[in-house]
Amino acid sequence: MDQPIQLIAPDGRATPESRYRRDLPPETLVWLYENLVITRDLDAEFVNLQRQGELALYASCRGQEAAQIGAAACLRKTDWLFPQFRELGVFLVRRIAPAHVAAVWRGAWHGGLDFTSKCCAPIAIPIATHTLHAVGAAMAAQRLGEDSLTVAFLGDGATSEGDSHEAMNLAAVEKAPCVFYVQNNQWAISVPASRQYAAPTIAHRAVGYGMPGIRVDGNDILACYAVMAKAAERARAGDGPTLIEAVTYRMEPHTTSDDATRYRGAAELAEWSARDPISRYRTYLRDIGVLTQRVDTRVRARSVRLRAELRDAVVGAPDADVGELFDHVYAEITPELSAQRAQLRAELAWEA
Repeated sequence: MDQPIQLIAPDGRATPESRYRRDLPPETLVWLYENLVITRDLDAEFVNLQRQGELALYASCRGQEAAQIGAAACLRKTDWLFPQFRELGVFLVRRIAPAHVAAVWRGAWHGGLDFTSKCCAPIAIPIATHTLHAVGAAMAAQRLGEDSLTVAFLGDGATSEGDSHEAMNLAAVEKAPCVFYVQNNQWAISVPASRQYAAPTIAHRAVGYGMPGIRVDGNDILACYAVMAKAAERARAGDGPTLIEAVTYRMEPHTTSDDATRYRGAAELAEWSARDPISRYRTYLRDIGVLTQRVDTRVRARSVRLRAELRDAVVGAPDADVGELFDHVYAEITPELSAQRAQLRAELAWEA
């Protein structure tokens, strides 16, 4: 359990690991690469848009692309995903338009369009609350006799919240078809992983709940794909939940409002930069003859198009009506909220 499952070494060479498959069809290997590249490029575009005042905030996923895409890519489209706020790679695998993701960071009342139609729950900003939602949805599928599962995407910091413990315990007791996918990116804002748990690893906690715990190299997309596929197979067979710890790294600050230089150094960043998930996978694909210049050109062209579409949708878009903050709290607005709405609008009108 201590050593993460790894199919591709940081230098791009295949490892001796034989318990998990890496022999995916060439078209699947290329599709994974395409999602890696586009996720990183769009992630950079989101950061740029926030810096230009088009988004209120943004949480970058740079460095975690393989962990996200590998986990989501092996699932069925009918499997429900319960994300936190950093899962851009997951959203792109589910074909959620980048502009709909941007709406979340612009403060739209709906929290992002098109999520639920793609079997993806709305983004959970409160830490770990969605783990309980994932278990509840899994139990519902279980009782309805559906051949589906749920995945709760969470971080190392979220595993310190009480909701996570309740969710994992209940899932194990009920043998719910749920996978807890922890992206251990080493930092919970400014709190290091070493201060999050006393156990050897997060995966070790699984034994206390009565479920398997697996560690995987979160910068190895094929390993993430294989480990999630096996956990999904186990859930569908009625054998209950699995706790996966994907060991990765958050290369950017916690969000665009964070200054990470206050709590981590350049040497740590350089160490993890050498384990970059995209460069290692690119080397692997070239070595096995799958990645060609033609493929790379096509991927880059699609990335440019999607970034342009995102900018076109966001730049100059009208700001959300502040009244929406009050309109969608209850089915019928309360007198107190109505008064607060009127007061805020009066203050804004006076400032204008």
